[in-house]
Amino acid sequence: MVRNAFHIIAALIWLFCLSGFIGMRVHPASVEPAKEVLIARGRVIYRIEPEPRGGEAFKLVYLVPAPVECFWRFKTDFNGSFLLSNRYINAHRLVQATDAFTITENSYANAPGETFRWRTTTHIDRHRLDFRLINPNECGHKFHYGTIQLEPFGDYTKITHIAYFDFFGAYIWVNLPFSGGMRAFLNYTAQWENETFSRLRHRYQDR
Repeated sequence: MVRNAFHIIAALIWLFCLSGFIGMRVHPASVEPAKEVLIARGRVIYRIEPEPRGGEAFKLVYLVPAPVECFWRFKTDFNGSFLLSNRYINAHRLVQATDAFTITENSYANAPGETFRWRTTTHIDRHRLDFRLINPNECGHKFHYGTIQLEPFGDYTKITHIAYFDFFGAYIWVNLPFSGGMRAFLNYTAQWENETFSRLRHRYQDR
């Protein structure tokens, strides 16, 4: 399997070089979409500058039609069985939960046989999540971490998801312009989250 993956990635690199492909433009991490653009599109994806160790990074900004407090309850429901309706998630388990942080384990459709263990620190007063992959070597990663920030945006909640990561083939994944690449994955994730929250919103309304 590893050898086949290597051959596929090598072929893609050769194809991109042959076609003059240079990948997505890299933006500073401070980049923000114009208000009218975000409202019109609902979500905007950027490839941003990586951290000093290298690798890749993205910034996903999207809107959900709900107040911050309501969507925050949904976003911090780490034990929700609804997570398995995401086509990329094969299994999910809540390992530990405290007032300060949560440990979860996920297995993914695009990484069968591997268990990703995440530590998520919750900042309730700022509606911010800091996440970090705590077993990167077991998952073929050098590192993977980032933040998810929620904030009011008129009648919506604006979510800013930033991630820094490095693994074999990260450059290809980030720059694939079709299904299987980062853009398709993030577009699906934002759409799935909107649709799932809309379906389950009654659970997270003010009580």
